[in-house]
Amino acid sequence: MAQVSHSPLRSSARRRSQRVLMQVGILIRGTDTHERPFEEQTETLAINAHGALILLENKVISGATVLMRHKRTEEEQECHVVFLGPLRSGRAEVGLEFSVPRPLFWRVAFPPEDWTPRHPDARTLAGPRSKYAR
Repeated sequence: MAQVSHSPLRSSARRRSQRVLMQVGILIRGTDTHERPFEEQTETLAINAHGALILLENKVISGATVLMRHKRTEEEQECHVVFLGPLRSGRAEVGLEFSVPRPLFWRVAFPPEDWTPRHPDARTLAGPRSKYAR
């Protein structure tokens, strides 16, 4: 059984792009902890320009290489397992990092690093007030 690590593979690793909580259908192909090939359909929990956090039923080891296929675009990207987290309903949280950064893989625009809800570009409720607002 794989050892579960709650820290990134590299201790100096820092999130390099904003995380977006988004479910995207993906297919993961790789080799499990017993060196048996597997293919598993799942979806992301969160994405960023450098990878994703997913739930995976198959057990993998930290540092393993897997292939991730975006189900909508059929684009495939090589990834490395950089995080093994807690189990949720028999599936482990697994952090995957692209071998090469691919911000366009997800087909979304990521917020800038300094973004917060107070950022000037954040949506606000400012604007014409409804006659029903008190």
